[in-house]
Amino acid sequence: MKNLSHYFSLILIFCFTGLITSAQTIEEKLEAMMKEQPTVGLSVAAVKDGKIIYTHSFGYKDLERKTPLSDNDIFRIASISKSFTSVGLMQLVEKGKISLDDDVSSLAGFKIRNPKFPDKVITLRMVLSHTSSINDSQGYFDMVTINPDKNPDWAKCYNDYEPGSAYEYCNYNYNIAGTILERVSGERFDRYIAHHILEPLDIYGGFNVNDLNSLRFAMIYAYNKDSSKFILSPSAYAPRKKEIAAYEMGFTTPIFSPAGGMKISAGDLAKYMMMHMKDGKQNGNRIISKKSTELIRTPLSEKEHYGLGLLMNPDIIPGVNMYGHTGGAYGLTSLMFFDPEKKFGFVTISNGNAPFYSAGKKAIKIMYEEFIKK
Repeated sequence: MKNLSHYFSLILIFCFTGLITSAQTIEEKLEAMMKEQPTVGLSVAAVKDGKIIYTHSFGYKDLERKTPLSDNDIFRIASISKSFTSVGLMQLVEKGKISLDDDVSSLAGFKIRNPKFPDKVITLRMVLSHTSSINDSQGYFDMVTINPDKNPDWAKCYNDYEPGSAYEYCNYNYNIAGTILERVSGERFDRYIAHHILEPLDIYGGFNVNDLNSLRFAMIYAYNKDSSKFILSPSAYAPRKKEIAAYEMGFTTPIFSPAGGMKISAGDLAKYMMMHMKDGKQNGNRIISKKSTELIRTPLSEKEHYGLGLLMNPDIIPGVNMYGHTGGAYGLTSLMFFDPEKKFGFVTISNGNAPFYSAGKKAIKIMYEEFIKK
């Protein structure tokens, strides 16, 4: 009996040691990877079977002060933000307040028509899928530029092809979508997202920088190739207090950047990702229906990989169709990708790396090898 007890003790020691070695191994791999290309900081999270199984942060939150990055720190995640706007709109679709095939002119409160195809209705589905024929060439941080009653050059906001016939990624689509969310719900955009998505998921973050603890912001740095140095991007967390004080519901919504303004940590972004992985339900709360989650991530055509706020990417992990989104702005890069069938996914956020997305993409492959492929 004594020998048997000793045998089991050895097994437990072996298993425990194995877990520790595994954790050390992946951190060593990620640290080594970060040395291969310039990287300021990197936060990662891995999800498997509906649970967050790994989070860790590397490098610096503040490069000048050499402040280490922590799992508690939050980032402006850029274009992954679009999926939050899409989820909010799908909630309104499910309530019967709007339809994906509604004319966005009636939803936005002014005429949105490609002048080369004046009889072709631009629908909400086209806006969310980047097939509206709208472009970013004239800017996208207001609702004036595309409004025929307010800008004589409004026609430049449109491409030469018929709405619905081709794809072009466009931030303006999602600032228009955020404005529609606000007009239909009657709730200010940043507050709607907080009340109907973040709070039910027990997530700290938001589109309004002034509602968040600035001490938790990870500074963002752009890489200068000529000097081979990282330069601070101070405008990433601009408060815009004057603009918010003069806010006009259903008009100045782009102040909050529905296309790219979410601030959140890697761990909390992984919680949000799990909602998509679990067909719209997480933390005991139904955020959107299974049908809506499938619509958001399913590409509209075989030629293009974009759905209604998320995209399908077969290249993140070769041979695996992953769903999610990337984000890049001010020097930051973010990736959120998951496999809804096999129930695993990854989040990586870097506050400065070069080449763009390099650290995040390599980190996903390392985590996949460590936690999923084995």
